Amino acid sequence: MVDASRTQKLGFISDHETKIDLLRNKAIATTILDIIAGSGTQPLTIGVHGYWGAGKSSVLEMIADHDFEDEKTLVIRFNGWQFEGFEDAKIALIEGIIDQLIANKTIYNKAKDQILDVVKRIDWLKAAKKAGGLAFTVATGLPSPDQALELTKFAIGKVAGGEWATPENIAAATEGVKGYLKEAEDKPTVAKNIREFNSAFKLLIEKAEIDRLIVLVDDLDRCLPETAIETLEAIRLFVLLPRTAFVIGADETMIRYAVTKHFPDLPAGAANQDYPRAYLEKLIQVPFRIPAMGEAETKTYLTLLAVGSIVGENSEEFNSLLEKAEDYMSTPWLQKSIGDIDVSNSLGAMYTSEVVSAVSMMAQISAVLASGTKGNPRNVKRFLNSLTLRLAVAEARGFQNVIESQILAKIMLAEQFFPDIFEEIAREVGTNPDGVSSSLERLEERCSKTAAPNENLSPDDSEVSDSDNTVTTSTEQIHEPRIDAWMVQPNILPWARQKPKIGTKDLRPYLFVVNDVKNFAIMTAALDARLLTLVEKLSKDDLAAASVLPSVAALVPEDKMLVFEELRAIVLKTTDWDRKPAAITGMILFLTKVSEFESRYLELLEQLPAEKLGSWAAAGHDRAVKTPDGKTRLSKIVEGWKTTGSESLKSMIQADGGR
Repeated sequence: MVDASRTQKLGFISDHETKIDLLRNKAIATTILDIIAGSGTQPLTIGVHGYWGAGKSSVLEMIADHDFEDEKTLVIRFNGWQFEGFEDAKIALIEGIIDQLIANKTIYNKAKDQILDVVKRIDWLKAAKKAGGLAFTVATGLPSPDQALELTKFAIGKVAGGEWATPENIAAATEGVKGYLKEAEDKPTVAKNIREFNSAFKLLIEKAEIDRLIVLVDDLDRCLPETAIETLEAIRLFVLLPRTAFVIGADETMIRYAVTKHFPDLPAGAANQDYPRAYLEKLIQVPFRIPAMGEAETKTYLTLLAVGSIVGENSEEFNSLLEKAEDYMSTPWLQKSIGDIDVSNSLGAMYTSEVVSAVSMMAQISAVLASGTKGNPRNVKRFLNSLTLRLAVAEARGFQNVIESQILAKIMLAEQFFPDIFEEIAREVGTNPDGVSSSLERLEERCSKTAAPNENLSPDDSEVSDSDNTVTTSTEQIHEPRIDAWMVQPNILPWARQKPKIGTKDLRPYLFVVNDVKNFAIMTAALDARLLTLVEKLSKDDLAAASVLPSVAALVPEDKMLVFEELRAIVLKTTDWDRKPAAITGMILFLTKVSEFESRYLELLEQLPAEKLGSWAAAGHDRAVKTPDGKTRLSKIVEGWKTTGSESLKSMIQADGGR
C-alpha cells in the first residue's frame, strides 16, 4: 500500500499564453515597451524569437496587458495562423488591423472617413485577387479586359442576393467598377498604388489621434513559408509607417527556412548562405531571443507549476512564492532555485503533505528534464501533464494505491529520454516473476558510486585514479557490457541517482500505466529466456526462423500466444516499411505450425500503414492463411491496398494478383 501523500494530484497545466510570469519574461516585455516609447514616432519592427514553446506568445500577452498611461497608445493583435488557407496573407494582415480599429468606437468616430477610404482600397485589393491575383498590378498597375469583367462580376456579387439586390445598387456597383478603372488610369505603377495606400493609412492614424499603434503579430512560424513571408512583406510595404510598431513573435529558424523556400533559386556559394539571415534582418530591426532555461531555472519553473496547480496561482501565498522565485531569477548566474524552505515560508498553512511531495519530486526530476527538454517550457509542461494524466488513469482503473508518483516520474523520464534503456528494463521486468530489473539495480548501484563532473564522493565510497582523477569504485571494474553501454549515455548519471531507487521495486504496475504508448505489459509478460530465444530466431532471417519451427510446434498454447504477440509487437515497431520486416517472415513460418493465430495475423495486416508498404506486401500471405474464411478476408485486404497502398505496392498487386 502506498502512502496517499506520495500520490499527489497535480492539476492539468494550460499551454496557452499567460499573464502570470513564471519565467521572468516580463523583463523582455518591459524592455520592448521601453524601446518603443524611446523611438518617438519612428516606424519599428521588433522580433521576439525562440523555439516553439519558449514563451513568445506569453511575452506578447504581457505587452498587450500593459497598462498605458494615456489613451493614445493602441495595442492590437494579429495571428497569421488563423487565416492560413482562408485569405491572402497581405490582405488578411491589413484587414485584421482595420477591423480592430473599426471595433474601437472612439477611433471610428474620429476617423470614420479615413477608415472607410482604407476599407474601400482593401475591398478592391480583394477584387483584384479574385480576378486573377495581384499579378496585373505587378506588371502594369492596370487590369486586363478579362480581369475588368471579373471585377464587375465581383462588385455585383457584393450586392446580389437579398434586399441590397436592387437594379439601382447593381448599376451603382457597375459604375463603381468603371470609376475604379478610370481612377486606375491615373495609377499606372505599383509603387504609386502602394504610396497612395500608405498615405491613406497614415492619414487614418493622424485623424484617429493615435500616438503609437502597436501591432502584435503571433504564430508566423506555424504558417506555411509563403504565408509567413507575405505577412512580413505586407508589414514592410503597406503599414510600416510613422507611429506604428510591429512586435513579431516567431521561431527565427523557421522564418529563415521560409526565406529559403521563398527564394529557391539562389545560386550556391558562401556569399548566398547568409541571405536568409540578411533578409530577416531587413524585415526585423530589433531581435530579442528568449533564452532556454538552465537546470536551476527549470527546477524553479517546475516547482512553480506544481505548487500553482495545487494551491492556485491567484492566491496571496503563491504570489509570495513567485516573488521569491523572481529574486533568484534576477541573478541566474548564481544557479539558485526555490526549494522546500522557500515554499514552506511562502505558503504557511497551505504547505500540505501534497505540496511537500510535489516539491520533492520536482527537485528530483529537474536535472534530467532540463537537459532532455533543452530548457523548453512547453515540453516541461507536456511532461507534467502526461504524468498527471497517467496518475488519473491509474486512479480510474483502481490501482492508484500501488502507484507512487515519484517512481512513475522516474520511469517516464527514462521512457522519454532513454527509450532503448527503458525497453530493455521493461523486458526484464516482464520476464522476472517479481517484476524487478536486475540491470537497473546494478545501474543505480554503480551510478551512486560514480561522481558527476566537479563532484566529490567520500573516500569510503570511492577511490581516485592517479591518471585522470576520475572517481571509480571496485564494483566498476566488473565487466558488465550492458551496464557499461548504458553508463556512457548523456545524462544517465543524474537519472540513475535520482531518488527513489527503483531497481528492486516491482515495476509491473507502472508498465500498465505507461502502456498508452506501447503495451509493454502484454509484450513482456512471462516471456522467459527460452521463449525470448525463439522470438529472436523467428525475427532474424528465414534460415534462423526455420531452425526453431520444431520447438515452436512443441510449445503449450499459452507460450504460443506469448511468442506470437511478441512477434506482432516487433512488427508494429517497424519504421522502414519499404523492406519486409524479418518478423513477418517469422510469423508466416510460425503460422505454418500454429494455424490458430490466422485471424490475429489478418488483424495485423489490417493495421499496417498501407500507404508506406513496399512491394513485398503484395504476396506471400497465402502460406499463413489456409481457411476459406481467412482467404476471403485476405482478398479483401489486398483489394483495399489497390486503393490505399503505396505506388510500388499497387503496381505489384496488379502484376502479381495478390495472394
